[in-house]
Amino acid sequence: MTRTLSRLATGLTPLVILVAAWQAASSAGLFPPQVLVPPVEVANTLAELVSNGELARHLGQSLVRLAAGFSIGAAAGLLFGAAIALSRWTEALFAPLFLALRQVPVLAFLPLLVLFLGIEETLKIVIVAVAAFLPVALATFDGVRGVPRGWFEVARLYRTPLVPFLARILLPATLPPVLTGLRIALTRAWLVLVAAELLAADSGLGQMMEMGRQLFRIDVVLAGVIVSGLVGFVLDRGAKQIERRATRWRTA
Repeated sequence: MTRTLSRLATGLTPLVILVAAWQAASSAGLFPPQVLVPPVEVANTLAELVSNGELARHLGQSLVRLAAGFSIGAAAGLLFGAAIALSRWTEALFAPLFLALRQVPVLAFLPLLVLFLGIEETLKIVIVAVAAFLPVALATFDGVRGVPRGWFEVARLYRTPLVPFLARILLPATLPPVLTGLRIALTRAWLVLVAAELLAADSGLGQMMEMGRQLFRIDVVLAGVIVSGLVGFVLDRGAKQIERRATRWRTA
């Protein structure tokens, strides 16, 4: 318990210092109060957004988009990554294009997607799916390629059926890198979603922040930044806990 409290205090120290510096700068009048809103005012705005249900509405919409887009992108990434890792012909055909596309920032696809899909729900789900697809596909490819080729030869020699081979050999061997890829993809998808909502959406956490900017309500913008950071932190910590539990056998 003492060690946990000590770690918690250590982790919170930078946050306390940041809030204290923020309060000191706003109290000193280094910037106009409309620009550098005091922390207490942001906290009051955040409480108001919670009480009137506006934050729950926007955040709920964002999380629905995240769940839908991430599920599609992660599933496609798993299948694609396994396909190019298991088939030399598929790798030769698709790997160069994939490696080129993964160097392009995901938001660079946004203008093109807006032309084809508009700014409706499909756009946000597709951009999240693209953001999740790339790291999951790469992690799956690396994970499958990391399996010793001798294992495949032994399975072929003993004519191991496909389902037992996947469940007992390939899945345990590739689980750690794939879970890491899924965790990275989840947080990346969340960042891309909020950015996309800032640019092209009529609801969601990013749109709430953009509306605050347009109305010069910097307190709303900062409240959105805080919530966005908290959600991203919870998603990453949760995914890391799942990853640790699922791969506990490696240290057993």
